[in-house]
Amino acid sequence: MAEKTREQGRRRRHERVRQKVRGSAARPRLAVYRSLTHIYAQLIDDDAQRTLASASSLDKKDGKKSEQAAAVGQALGERAKQAGIEEAVFDRGGYKYHGRVKALAEAVRKTGVKV
Repeated sequence: MAEKTREQGRRRRHERVRQKVRGSAARPRLAVYRSLTHIYAQLIDDDAQRTLASASSLDKKDGKKSEQAAAVGQALGERAKQAGIEEAVFDRGGYKYHGRVKALAEAVRKTGVKV
């Protein structure tokens, strides 16, 4: 059965990714959500069902979308360091690993968090 909409297809891909990717307190899941205008990222402990740190492009309005995504990754990486998180599992959320998603992941890696 083919997807009816782009969003339904993304959700099906995300479910496949989530079967393999699981976050813990020691190694939380870095979940990415990308809308048309913004990008959101969270570090999630799936065992305790808690969000440990989060960042979004709602704060930063200037620059291109990929630059905003890199700024979100930078902010999330710094918040992760403050929370004592050294490494995380990357959950691309059903999106292709390029563009804004890739810019965010690389910016988190530059702060020293292993993703």
